[in-house]
Amino acid sequence: MVHLASVPSDAAAKRGSVVEGMENIKIDEPSEDEATVSVYGSRFAAQELPQHEMPELEMPKEVAYRMIRDDLTLDGNPMLNLASFVTTYMEEEVEKLMAEALPKNFIDYEEYPQTAEIQNRCVSMIARMFNAPTHSDEESAMGTSTVGSSEAIMLGVLSMKRRWQNKRKAEGKDYSKPNMVMNAAVQVCWEKAARYFEVEERYSYCTESRYVIDPEEAVNLVDENTIGICAIIGTTYTGEYEDVKAINDLLVQKNIDCPIHVDAASGGFVAPFVVPELPWDFRLEKVVSINVSGHKYGLVYPGVGWVVWRSPEFLPKELVFNINYLGADQASFTLNFSKGASQVIGQYYQMIRLGKRGYRSIMMNLTRTADYLAANLKQLGFIIMSKGGGQGLPLVAFRIDPKRGRHYDEFAVAHQLRERGWVVPAYTMAPHSESLKLMRVVVREDFSRSRCDTLVKDIKLALQTLDEMDKKTVEKHQEHVKKNTTHHKSKANHAHYKKEKHSLQGKHGKSHPVC
Repeated sequence: MVHLASVPSDAAAKRGSVVEGMENIKIDEPSEDEATVSVYGSRFAAQELPQHEMPELEMPKEVAYRMIRDDLTLDGNPMLNLASFVTTYMEEEVEKLMAEALPKNFIDYEEYPQTAEIQNRCVSMIARMFNAPTHSDEESAMGTSTVGSSEAIMLGVLSMKRRWQNKRKAEGKDYSKPNMVMNAAVQVCWEKAARYFEVEERYSYCTESRYVIDPEEAVNLVDENTIGICAIIGTTYTGEYEDVKAINDLLVQKNIDCPIHVDAASGGFVAPFVVPELPWDFRLEKVVSINVSGHKYGLVYPGVGWVVWRSPEFLPKELVFNINYLGADQASFTLNFSKGASQVIGQYYQMIRLGKRGYRSIMMNLTRTADYLAANLKQLGFIIMSKGGGQGLPLVAFRIDPKRGRHYDEFAVAHQLRERGWVVPAYTMAPHSESLKLMRVVVREDFSRSRCDTLVKDIKLALQTLDEMDKKTVEKHQEHVKKNTTHHKSKANHAHYKKEKHSLQGKHGKSHPVC
């Protein structure tokens, strides 16, 4: 049966109010912008987006979304950003889980006990992946999630310093001049940790043929004031694994009481699956703490790191705060307090979704792709500086062969690739080897063999384009790029802090590869 509708009179149609008398209330008509059917037909599309002061009036949500989204299109394409180790792909299911957890404050253990339990599971899995001792409750390993490896490294340095201070105090010795030994190719967070916590940096410098720490030199730099040695599993420049075992064995052989912290930010989720026989972790007695980035080869979007200590002996009790927050007692050792729970949940998903076999398959594929890329670049005349066959991270560091007499450098090649959408960084090596220029391609999970072939074709085309230019034209082009490229970061830097001389960059002109 079809309902038969009556047609109201004109008077009834004008009343149109559900509640009698409401038709007499004056309500402003919507403005043209509120009623427009097109974002680009609104006044906001003809105005500059607010940059320095919060606007007085609101704007429609659709307009705000579209204006910001359009602004962000000026960013590079994450899939073509081969400079960064940071994860750019996750499955839809985990993205949904992480989105659902956005309102959760991870630190609220009482309100979100299961989220806290998920972190504990992740710590246990990662500690076992690093071969942490688990034979007794008293000496078992412990760890925590962090915002990234920078915070994890800060916590590692802080615990080494406090443990050294406690030992010196107990012996009645001076504890005012701590130092730390590391490779000059360390990521900048190590410089920050040393500066913020007042620890002297002692560097083992690279050479033009060695890009990792020299174990003998590192151990020789140790004295009674050394709080620890940093060893890197996967340097940011060439992806090499430093010889942690050699450092460990020298310390044991010389009976030197000095701990090792392993910076496995990039390699912590690679080495256990590609070269499980490589001893670099808690299998070595001098290794007391390890950090790893979940948002790199841990395969989680940016914002999560992990740090694990061998046993309570290496995390002084006075650094841990027992607090009652929102009704729950909890132990806390962090530099921040509130943080989102999404990334921790994302890490747990990846570890149970992929399992060891899944991680192994991905890391082996990435290693094969890196070796394939290296072979192609070698055919194009480049010198390969990174290690292949799983002896380093799945990346390719390469430079132009000076014997070929090309009239352009790696920076010119990088600019050419940028015009094709690729972000492949060019930079100079660490101090004492800074005369070397190189480029680096990080092979991530979403960098398939097919995309690799496209990159090789574009590198070949870039070389052909530069070969056809004369030297003067190349120099003019590079100068034009430097003058006219928008550098948002440099604009934001306060003039007061430019030209500092306390960092490795300030002292040596060191460039820091993107992490």
